[in-house]
Amino acid sequence: MITSETSLQELAALVSQALADAGISAVLSGGAAVSTYTDNEYESADLDFVCSAEAKHIATAIAPLGFERGSKGHARYFDHPEARWFVEFPPGPVSFGSTVADPEDIARIATEQGTILIITPTQCVMDRLAAYFHWSDQQSLDQAVMVARSRQIEWGLLKKWAAQEGIETKSLDYFEARVRKAQETS
Repeated sequence: MITSETSLQELAALVSQALADAGISAVLSGGAAVSTYTDNEYESADLDFVCSAEAKHIATAIAPLGFERGSKGHARYFDHPEARWFVEFPPGPVSFGSTVADPEDIARIATEQGTILIITPTQCVMDRLAAYFHWSDQQSLDQAVMVARSRQIEWGLLKKWAAQEGIETKSLDYFEARVRKAQETS
């Protein structure tokens, strides 16, 4: 049962499991992944599940949990009367800039409420850095630093991704220096 006390991770697991039970694959990404990997140092306002299923199938799968369609006037947003977060379903595939994630590389977190499919910490950093480098979103850079400071990151994979995305080495060096500084002060 979802209440106002349900945590973000519990809610993510309940939604993820309901979708999986309906045969729908959905991957937690965005700010909710940042919240998960930073132990809520950053608090997301919503849960983004990247999913290619039709909205009507998503609605049917999560309706038993008490979710209703239509938050903010969009068909792929869902509200729950007790939950602190709304749930959004951006269409797939899971990608970071122009790089599409291999479904085999998606992480799984087992919880009492079910299994959450979620981007990895390294993918989470890619996601946030893509927003920073492509749209100059400073908050996304800060979130990428939080994740990289808190979790093990595959730096070689991150550098390869940055090169494929056309991100200058000096820009990635700046990010890496911010992470080192954050690790020293924490």
